[in-house]
Amino acid sequence: ATKEIGQDLISMGLTKKVCVVTDPYMATLPPMKAVLDSLVAANISFEVFDQVAVEPTDASFQVAIEYCKKNQFDGFVAVGGGSVIDTAKAANVYMCNPNADFLDFVNAPVGKGLPIPGKLKPLIAVPTTAGTGSETTGVSIFDHTPTGAKTGIRDRGLRPVLGIIDPDHTRTCGPELTAFTGLDVLCHALESYTAVPYQQRITGAPARPQLRPAYQGSNAISDIWSGFALQQCSKYLLRAVEGDPYAREQMCLASTAAGVGFGSAGVHLCHAMSYPISSCVTNYRPLSGYNQALTTATVKKSSEQIKLKENMVPHGLSVVLTAPAVFKWTSVADPERHLKAAELLGADVSRVKAVDSGLLLSDTITSLLSNWTAFVPNGLQGVGYGSEHLESLVKGTLPQRKVIEVSPRQPTPEDFNKMLEDSMKLF
Repeated sequence: ATKEIGQDLISMGLTKKVCVVTDPYMATLPPMKAVLDSLVAANISFEVFDQVAVEPTDASFQVAIEYCKKNQFDGFVAVGGGSVIDTAKAANVYMCNPNADFLDFVNAPVGKGLPIPGKLKPLIAVPTTAGTGSETTGVSIFDHTPTGAKTGIRDRGLRPVLGIIDPDHTRTCGPELTAFTGLDVLCHALESYTAVPYQQRITGAPARPQLRPAYQGSNAISDIWSGFALQQCSKYLLRAVEGDPYAREQMCLASTAAGVGFGSAGVHLCHAMSYPISSCVTNYRPLSGYNQALTTATVKKSSEQIKLKENMVPHGLSVVLTAPAVFKWTSVADPERHLKAAELLGADVSRVKAVDSGLLLSDTITSLLSNWTAFVPNGLQGVGYGSEHLESLVKGTLPQRKVIEVSPRQPTPEDFNKMLEDSMKLF
C-alpha cells in the first residue's frame, strides 16, 4: 500500500509542496525510504521535516509549526508513530491559521479550546507502530512545558484524510515497543468500551456543530470497533510481541479499529492519569530495547538545540499502569459491561457474577502484564513514583477534563489518589 502513496497524492491534486514529516530515527528506516521512493516515482515535489520529538512538547511543536509556516505546504505525509502524526496535525493547524496564538486551540484549562476555523490541508498518515490509532482521530497530544501538564488539541478537522496501514512498517519495532504500543491499543479499546453511554452525556444541543465535544461516550458504532479491538488484543498481542508476523498484522488492524472506537466514544481515566505520569517522571528510562534513538535524538530550533528528555515513560506504559485499579473502580457504574469487556479480552466469565467484573477485568490485565516482567515495571513505583508523589499526580490529572468527563463514574480527587495509590505495585 505504501508504494501507492505517490498516486494517492496525485489523485488529491497534490503534486507540489508536500511536507513529509518524520523523526530522526524513522528517517533512516525502510518505511521512510518506501514513502520517498513512491513520491519520487510519481514526480511529487516534497520536502522532509525530520525533527519530530518523541513524546512531543509545545517547544518541539513550535519547531515544526515555524518550518511549515515558512514553507506554506499544500499537503502533508506523516511517517512514524503517534508523535509524528500528532506533530503533523499541529503543524497543519497553525500553518493554516498563522495569526492564531498557540494556546487558542489547545484544550482548556491549559488553553482556550477554541474550534479550528476553516479547512486544513490534506494529511496522509503512515503509522509505523500498532498503537496510537492517530491515523483515525482528530486529536494531537503534547507536553505543555510551562505548566508541566500533558494536554492536546481536539477537533474533527485534525483527522487525516487517509491512513495507510502497512504491517511491514512495524518490523523495526522490538518486543518492548511492540508491547507498549499494543497496551495503548488495549486501553483505547477498554476505555472507549466502558465509557459513559452517549445518552447520559447529552446536555442539550450546542449552539453550532463545531462546538460538539470530540468524544461522545460509548455508542452502538464505537462498541463494534472497540469490541473487535479487544478480541484482537486477546488473540494476537502476546504473539506480536514475540515477533509473529501475522500477529503483528492483526495488531495493526486492532490499533486502527480501536482508534475509530475511541475517536468516537473517547478514553477516560487511564489516559487522564497517564498524562502526569509521563510528564512528571524524573528518574525512569525504558530499557535499551526501547529504541535508543527515542531518547537521544535532538530537534533543532533556529540556532538552539532542544534536547529530548532522557527520562520518559512510554505512553502505552503510562496508560496501562493504572488500568487494573481504574477498571476495578469504574465497574460499579456498569458491572455487566465490564464483564463483557473481560470476556472480549479472553477471560472465562462463565462462573463470575457481574458484581465481581471489575476484579476479573483487573486480574486479566495484570495477568497479561506478568508475561513481560523483564521490561514492564511493577507499578508506578517501578517508574520512580512513591506515596510522596500522589498529590502532584492528582493535581496533574484534574485538568484533563475532556477525558475525565467520559468516565462512566465521576471521580473526586480522593478517588484519583486511591487509584494511583493502588497502582504503585501490580505484581
